[in-house]
Amino acid sequence: MYKNLKITVVIPCLNEEQGIEKVLRRMPDFVDETIVVDNASTDRTPEVAGSLGAIVIREDVRGYGRSYKKGFSLATGDVIVTLDGDHSYPPDAISYLLEAFLHLEADFLNASRFPVRDRHAMSFKHKFGNLILSVAMSALFFRWIRDSQSGMWVFRRNILQGMKLESDGMAFSEEIKIEALLHPTARFEEISILYTSRLGEIKLNPWRDGFQNLFFLLKKRFARG
Repeated sequence: MYKNLKITVVIPCLNEEQGIEKVLRRMPDFVDETIVVDNASTDRTPEVAGSLGAIVIREDVRGYGRSYKKGFSLATGDVIVTLDGDHSYPPDAISYLLEAFLHLEADFLNASRFPVRDRHAMSFKHKFGNLILSVAMSALFFRWIRDSQSGMWVFRRNILQGMKLESDGMAFSEEIKIEALLHPTARFEEISILYTSRLGEIKLNPWRDGFQNLFFLLKKRFARG
Protein backbone atom coordinates (compact mmCIF):
# COMPACT_ATOMS: atom_id res chain seq x y z
CA MET A 1 0.00 0.00 0.00
CA TYR A 2 1.10 3.55 -0.67
CA LYS A 3 -0.83 6.16 1.32
CA ASN A 4 -3.87 3.88 1.50
CA LEU A 5 -3.74 3.04 -2.20
CA LYS A 6 -3.19 -0.51 -3.43
CA ILE A 7 -0.45 -0.49 -6.07
CA THR A 8 -0.22 -2.92 -8.98
CA VAL A 9 2.78 -2.94 -11.31
CA VAL A 10 2.25 -4.46 -14.77
CA ILE A 11 5.28 -5.47 -16.85
CA PRO A 12 5.03 -6.91 -20.38
CA CYS A 13 7.92 -9.24 -21.19
CA LEU A 14 9.27 -10.99 -24.26
CA ASN A 15 12.60 -12.74 -23.68
CA GLU A 16 13.72 -10.48 -20.83
CA GLU A 17 15.30 -12.96 -18.40
CA GLN A 18 18.31 -10.69 -17.91
CA GLY A 19 16.44 -7.45 -17.35
CA ILE A 20 13.42 -8.72 -15.42
CA GLU A 21 15.58 -10.06 -12.61
CA LYS A 22 17.12 -6.62 -12.04
CA VAL A 23 13.71 -4.93 -12.30
CA LEU A 24 12.04 -7.21 -9.76
CA ARG A 25 14.95 -7.06 -7.31
CA ARG A 26 14.59 -3.26 -7.28
CA MET A 27 10.80 -3.27 -6.91
CA PRO A 28 9.75 -1.16 -3.86
CA ASP A 29 8.31 -3.04 -0.87
CA PHE A 30 5.09 -1.01 -0.91
CA VAL A 31 4.05 -2.52 -4.27
CA ASP A 32 1.18 -4.90 -3.48
CA GLU A 33 0.98 -6.79 -6.76
CA THR A 34 3.48 -7.27 -9.57
CA ILE A 35 2.09 -8.82 -12.74
CA VAL A 36 4.53 -10.00 -15.39
CA VAL A 37 2.82 -10.74 -18.70
CA ASP A 38 4.97 -13.30 -20.51
CA ASN A 39 4.36 -12.76 -24.21
CA ALA A 40 5.36 -16.28 -25.32
CA SER A 41 9.02 -15.93 -24.33
CA THR A 42 11.44 -18.63 -25.46
CA ASP A 43 13.94 -17.99 -22.66
CA ARG A 44 13.65 -18.25 -18.85
CA THR A 45 11.71 -15.00 -18.35
CA PRO A 46 8.63 -16.61 -16.69
CA GLU A 47 10.73 -18.83 -14.41
CA VAL A 48 12.92 -15.92 -13.28
CA ALA A 49 9.91 -13.65 -12.68
CA GLY A 50 8.01 -16.33 -10.76
CA SER A 51 11.00 -17.11 -8.55
CA LEU A 52 11.15 -13.45 -7.51
CA GLY A 53 7.52 -13.28 -6.41
CA ALA A 54 5.78 -11.89 -9.48
CA ILE A 55 2.40 -13.12 -10.67
CA VAL A 56 3.25 -14.52 -14.10
CA ILE A 57 0.52 -14.77 -16.72
CA ARG A 58 1.01 -15.90 -20.29
CA GLU A 59 -0.24 -14.17 -23.41
CA ASP A 60 0.44 -16.45 -26.38
CA VAL A 61 -0.53 -13.91 -29.05
CA ARG A 62 2.42 -11.59 -29.31
CA GLY A 63 1.94 -7.85 -29.11
CA TYR A 64 2.87 -5.02 -26.75
CA GLY A 65 -0.70 -3.76 -26.45
CA ARG A 66 -2.07 -7.27 -26.24
CA SER A 67 0.17 -7.98 -23.24
CA TYR A 68 -0.86 -4.81 -21.44
CA LYS A 69 -4.56 -5.43 -21.96
CA LYS A 70 -4.16 -8.92 -20.51
CA GLY A 71 -2.30 -7.56 -17.48
CA PHE A 72 -4.77 -4.74 -16.88
CA SER A 73 -7.69 -7.17 -16.96
CA LEU A 74 -6.21 -9.03 -13.99
CA ALA A 75 -4.88 -6.07 -11.98
CA THR A 76 -6.61 -5.38 -8.66
CA GLY A 77 -4.79 -2.25 -7.46
CA ASP A 78 -6.31 1.20 -7.08
CA VAL A 79 -3.36 2.54 -9.04
CA ILE A 80 -1.50 0.80 -11.87
CA VAL A 81 2.15 1.50 -12.64
CA THR A 82 3.78 0.23 -15.84
CA LEU A 83 7.35 -0.23 -16.96
CA ASP A 84 9.34 -2.47 -19.28
CA GLY A 85 11.14 -5.66 -18.33
CA ASP A 86 14.44 -4.57 -19.87
CA HIS A 87 15.54 -2.39 -16.92
CA SER A 88 15.49 0.82 -18.99
CA TYR A 89 12.86 2.43 -16.73
CA PRO A 90 13.78 2.89 -13.05
CA PRO A 91 11.72 0.80 -10.57
CA ASP A 92 13.05 2.89 -7.69
CA ALA A 93 11.43 5.97 -9.27
CA ILE A 94 7.96 4.57 -8.56
CA SER A 95 7.71 6.36 -5.20
CA TYR A 96 8.76 9.64 -6.86
CA LEU A 97 6.14 9.15 -9.56
CA LEU A 98 3.43 8.30 -7.03
CA GLU A 99 4.23 11.42 -5.02
CA ALA A 100 3.98 13.53 -8.17
CA PHE A 101 0.79 11.71 -9.18
CA LEU A 102 -0.86 12.55 -5.86
CA HIS A 103 0.53 16.08 -5.62
CA LEU A 104 -0.69 16.95 -9.13
CA GLU A 105 -4.05 15.28 -8.43
CA ALA A 106 -3.59 13.37 -11.68
CA ASP A 107 -5.53 10.42 -12.98
CA PHE A 108 -2.89 9.55 -15.58
CA LEU A 109 0.79 10.47 -15.24
CA ASN A 110 3.18 9.93 -18.14
CA ALA A 111 6.87 9.43 -17.29
CA SER A 112 8.79 11.26 -20.02
CA ARG A 113 12.25 10.00 -20.98
CA PHE A 114 13.21 13.47 -22.19
CA PRO A 115 15.57 15.12 -21.81
CA VAL A 116 17.66 11.92 -22.11
CA ARG A 117 20.44 12.33 -19.58
CA ASP A 118 22.20 9.01 -20.29
CA ARG A 119 23.79 9.49 -23.72
CA HIS A 120 23.96 5.72 -24.25
CA ALA A 121 20.27 5.15 -23.57
CA MET A 122 18.83 6.29 -26.91
CA SER A 123 20.32 6.72 -30.37
CA PHE A 124 19.88 9.89 -32.41
CA LYS A 125 17.59 7.96 -34.77
CA HIS A 126 15.31 6.96 -31.89
CA LYS A 127 15.33 10.48 -30.43
CA PHE A 128 14.38 11.97 -33.79
CA GLY A 129 11.64 9.41 -34.36
CA ASN A 130 10.20 10.04 -30.91
CA LEU A 131 10.24 13.78 -31.54
CA ILE A 132 8.33 13.40 -34.82
CA LEU A 133 5.70 11.17 -33.21
CA SER A 134 5.33 13.39 -30.14
CA VAL A 135 4.95 16.54 -32.25
CA ALA A 136 2.41 14.76 -34.47
CA MET A 137 0.39 13.60 -31.48
CA SER A 138 0.53 17.03 -29.87
CA ALA A 139 -0.67 18.73 -33.06
CA LEU A 140 -3.44 16.21 -33.71
CA PHE A 141 -4.83 16.21 -30.17
CA PHE A 142 -4.13 19.84 -29.17
CA ARG A 143 -2.00 19.12 -26.09
CA TRP A 144 1.80 19.23 -25.85
CA ILE A 145 3.18 15.76 -25.06
CA ARG A 146 6.91 15.52 -24.60
CA ASP A 147 7.12 11.72 -24.87
CA SER A 148 4.24 10.05 -26.70
CA GLN A 149 6.10 6.72 -26.79
CA SER A 150 7.05 6.35 -23.12
CA GLY A 151 6.25 2.97 -21.60
CA MET A 152 6.11 4.07 -17.96
CA TRP A 153 2.78 5.39 -16.68
CA VAL A 154 0.90 5.77 -13.40
CA PHE A 155 -2.89 5.83 -13.55
CA ARG A 156 -6.04 5.09 -11.60
CA ARG A 157 -7.39 1.71 -12.63
CA ASN A 158 -10.97 2.94 -12.74
CA ILE A 159 -10.29 5.23 -15.74
CA LEU A 160 -9.78 2.14 -17.92
CA GLN A 161 -13.56 1.80 -18.00
CA GLY A 162 -13.82 4.99 -20.04
CA MET A 163 -11.12 4.07 -22.54
CA LYS A 164 -11.42 2.43 -25.95
CA LEU A 165 -8.09 0.64 -26.36
CA GLU A 166 -7.80 -1.05 -29.73
CA SER A 167 -4.10 -1.45 -30.55
CA ASP A 168 -2.45 -4.80 -29.89
CA GLY A 169 0.97 -3.54 -30.95
CA MET A 170 3.49 -0.82 -30.15
CA ALA A 171 0.93 1.91 -30.89
CA PHE A 172 -0.76 1.00 -27.61
CA SER A 173 1.71 3.28 -25.84
CA GLU A 174 0.44 6.37 -27.63
CA GLU A 175 -3.16 5.16 -27.68
CA ILE A 176 -3.53 4.91 -23.90
CA LYS A 177 -2.23 8.49 -23.59
CA ILE A 178 -4.70 9.70 -26.20
CA GLU A 179 -7.54 7.99 -24.37
CA ALA A 180 -6.40 9.55 -21.09
CA LEU A 181 -6.29 13.00 -22.72
CA LEU A 182 -9.77 12.56 -24.17
CA HIS A 183 -11.28 10.95 -21.09
CA PRO A 184 -14.21 13.09 -19.86
CA THR A 185 -13.08 13.20 -16.22
CA ALA A 186 -9.38 12.17 -16.16
CA ARG A 187 -6.59 14.65 -15.54
CA PHE A 188 -3.42 14.03 -17.60
CA GLU A 189 0.03 15.12 -16.39
CA GLU A 190 3.63 14.43 -17.45
CA ILE A 191 6.99 14.58 -15.66
CA SER A 192 10.54 13.55 -16.51
CA ILE A 193 12.40 10.44 -15.32
CA LEU A 194 15.91 9.04 -15.77
CA TYR A 195 15.92 6.60 -18.70
CA THR A 196 18.88 4.22 -19.11
CA SER A 197 20.24 1.65 -21.55
CA ARG A 198 18.17 -1.52 -21.91
CA LEU A 199 19.38 -5.04 -21.17
CA GLY A 200 18.85 -7.89 -23.62
CA GLU A 201 17.73 -7.96 -27.24
CA ILE A 202 16.08 -5.00 -28.96
CA LYS A 203 12.54 -5.74 -30.16
CA LEU A 204 11.71 -2.34 -31.71
CA ASN A 205 12.01 -1.88 -35.47
CA PRO A 206 12.41 1.92 -35.72
CA TRP A 207 11.23 2.44 -39.30
CA ARG A 208 8.42 -0.11 -39.35
CA ASP A 209 7.09 0.72 -35.89
CA GLY A 210 7.56 4.44 -36.42
CA PHE A 211 5.47 4.56 -39.59
CA GLN A 212 2.85 2.24 -38.10
CA ASN A 213 2.57 4.48 -35.03
CA LEU A 214 2.27 7.59 -37.17
CA PHE A 215 -0.46 5.96 -39.27
CA PHE A 216 -2.25 4.89 -36.08
CA LEU A 217 -2.19 8.47 -34.77
CA LEU A 218 -3.86 9.73 -37.95
CA LYS A 219 -6.40 6.92 -37.89
CA LYS A 220 -7.21 7.52 -34.22
CA ARG A 221 -7.63 11.25 -34.74
CA PHE A 222 -9.78 11.25 -37.85
CA ALA A 223 -11.84 8.21 -36.92
CA ARG A 224 -13.06 10.30 -33.98
CA GLY A 225 -13.89 13.22 -36.25
